Amino acid sequence: MQSVTTKGPRAGLRERKKQATRAALAEAAVRLAAEHGAENVTVEAISNAAGVSPRTFFNYFDSHDDAFVMADPDIGKRIRRAIRDAPAELSPLEAVREAMAGELADLERQHEFWSLRAKVLQKSPHLLARGLGLHMAEERDMARTIACRLGPSAGTDITAGTEAGTRTGTGAEAKPCDDADIELYPRLLAAVAGTAVRVAIEHWYAHSPPMAFPGIFRDVFTHLSAGLPQPAPQTDDRPSDGRSTES
Repeated sequence: MQSVTTKGPRAGLRERKKQATRAALAEAAVRLAAEHGAENVTVEAISNAAGVSPRTFFNYFDSHDDAFVMADPDIGKRIRRAIRDAPAELSPLEAVREAMAGELADLERQHEFWSLRAKVLQKSPHLLARGLGLHMAEERDMARTIACRLGPSAGTDITAGTEAGTRTGTGAEAKPCDDADIELYPRLLAAVAGTAVRVAIEHWYAHSPPMAFPGIFRDVFTHLSAGLPQPAPQTDDRPSDGRSTES
């Protein structure tokens, strides 16, 4: 999951400026690619459109392709930190839901960007492959974090390494565990949650005028919490999936 607008309520002025520059580069890349094709857009063109130098571009992205598929490389870290710091009374699914909701709070005003980005990726198979690789890596990292939150029964030792520091509120990254040490439930929850967010975003940006994203996001996780039973037929005129009925 990638958001072009970052959160982080404790971010200082310098960090907010960095976030704004990264977002400007990502948006410039997508807009140029939508017009000319990603393969025909250079780092120089992206940098110029964002008002920075090509050297500055590489302070934020390792490669040309990353500007199209990795708008915010820190989003995974923030989500994992939020999962670890979530109240103990929340279920694993609720903790993941709230962590993701925090990162998507500003999505409403990005409808055009997400629509353009989807069209760019659909026309560039190598970008889709790059994005899939990044998504799978984030999914594995989230599964490790969920396993750490659940404790030793989920296949990892939460008292080991830096994870012990997270229990005191330091927010340090969890000590990585081997993929073979992660049990089925953390893997499944990470994969399902990531897919749920992708489906919610795709459903949202596919509609014009846009639906209300928070409603779609809420409905998706309500379905998951209920175990995905078949929805009952609607008996009134109210639209589903967060579409507003207000005039």
